[in-house]
Parts: sequence; structure tokens; C-alpha cells
Amino acid sequence: MISIKALTYCALSGVGKSCLLLRFSDGSFTTSFITTIGIDFKIRTIELDGKRIKLQIWDTAGQERFRTITTAYYRGAMGILLVYDVTDESSFNNIRNWIRNIEQHASDNVNKILVGNKADMDESKRAVPTSKGQALADEYGIKFFETSAKTNMNVEEVFFSIARDIKQRLAETDSKAEPQTIRITQPDQSAGAAQATQRSACCGS
Repeated sequence: MISIKALTYCALSGVGKSCLLLRFSDGSFTTSFITTIGIDFKIRTIELDGKRIKLQIWDTAGQERFRTITTAYYRGAMGILLVYDVTDESSFNNIRNWIRNIEQHASDNVNKILVGNKADMDESKRAVPTSKGQALADEYGIKFFETSAKTNMNVEEVFFSIARDIKQRLAETDSKAEPQTIRITQPDQSAGAAQATQRSACCGS
């Protein structure tokens, strides 16, 4: 079995990172947003191209006050999901800051995917057009998906895609006979601890 360790989300608080992870790992969704205070993680084993892949996905706190701690988790991450809220332009604009942090703290070959979450929301509430998200992804040469944790739109596709990219990169650079660990983390974690969470009020999708 290949074990994949990755950073899942680089994002501001409230864009639905934890909801995406909950949907992928447990198949559930809650309208109550749970603000991550520290670091939470989930493990899910998937079948990918005929092989069993163990995904270790880290969910880090999104608040600015946890930024320093979050950057420590870039090291060793094999993949990173950069998540923004399609109804919140400021979260989209912040993606460039996350990419700069990744360039400073993560390995050069870390796999990245841009994710526009809450795509189920009414078009009247949308602040970031799909074309704008795609253009930013194209600029950085990374894949782009729009998702909804609420409706489960593209959630599996995003995680399977980054797992496949990491698996392919490991096969190319390769060489260990031992299983690799793929850790998926989300940039924005809180002080070094376990999985404390605190209820807040806005998960959206």
C-alpha cells in the first residue's frame, strides 16, 4: 500500500476546507462550520489505478494568527489544495499569498491544485467567475476544480486527482521499496496541537 501525506488546504478561514475534508473522508456534510483550532487530520484508503492508496489529509486552521504554525506543515507535504470560496473574492485574492508561502516553505516539486468551493451557491452570490479561477490556475500551471461540499460536486475528483498526480511523481522520481506516505495538509493551522475544534457559524458549502 502506498501512503500519501499531503497538505490539503491553503485558505482563509470559512471557505469550507474542513467541510470538503469531512465530505471526502466521512461522506457527510454539516451546515455548522467548525473552525479548526490547531490541526486536524483524516485518513482514507482509496483504490487508484489498481493500487490501494492511503491518504493522510491534514486540515489546518485558516486564521491569520496561525499562519506561522501553518507554514511548518508545508515541509514534507506531497500535495497542497489551495481553496477559495467562489462567493468571497477576498479568499480568491489571497491565493497568491498562499502560493508565495508554498514557494518559500514547501518542496519545489510539491503537487498543487486550485479549488473554488461553494460552487452550488446561487449565481447571484458568486463573486469569482469560473473563468477567473481557471485563468489563475493556468497562470501557475496547476489543475483547477470547482467543488461543493454540500452537494458532493467534484469532491472525490479533487482528492483522487491530487493523489494520482503525487503517485505519478513518486513513480517517476521513485525508488524506494518501502511504502511512501502521502500527507495532504491544509495551510492554516493552529498552535502545534491535536484536533481541537471550535464551533462557529458558517460553513456554507
